[in-house]
Amino acid sequence: MSVVRMDIQSIVVGGGPVSSLVVLRPRQSDTQHLGKLPIRIGSVEATAISMGIDPSKSTTRPLTHDLLQSVINDLGATLTRVVISHVQDTVFYAQLQLVAPSGETIWVDSRPSDAIALAVRMHVPIFAEESVLSTASLPDFEAVERDEREREEAAFHDFVEGLSPDDFAF
Repeated sequence: MSVVRMDIQSIVVGGGPVSSLVVLRPRQSDTQHLGKLPIRIGSVEATAISMGIDPSKSTTRPLTHDLLQSVINDLGATLTRVVISHVQDTVFYAQLQLVAPSGETIWVDSRPSDAIALAVRMHVPIFAEESVLSTASLPDFEAVERDEREREEAAFHDFVEGLSPDDFAF
């Protein structure tokens, strides 16, 4: 299983006909996967992720993700990471990697939105399988634009370096 560490780039909380999204991007800019991974989620889940990132937005009552965090902690287990494990059509799947007090590793299936909401609360890394990135990521248009600008600047630099005084003679 080859995975890439991801960070949350943005969360869009939609309403009505507008879908909510969480957009993940590879953590390291030098990775071969420069694309962003947009995952459509429910507006409740988008809000839960936002509240996990910024606890000041939390309600006084615990949400389901807070409950699961308490259960994991009270059982003495540790959430070590979450993985966006595969995609089928437009549906993404995730897994939680837990370590029991005995040291046993347990994988639990999850929706990506729930896994991400739990990851931000418990401060654990988010990963995506390389196969998911190659199947479902969008190009990083900023990187493409940056590469094109660098090529243009290099070509202009070469042009200027190749100029001689004779090029300016009338």
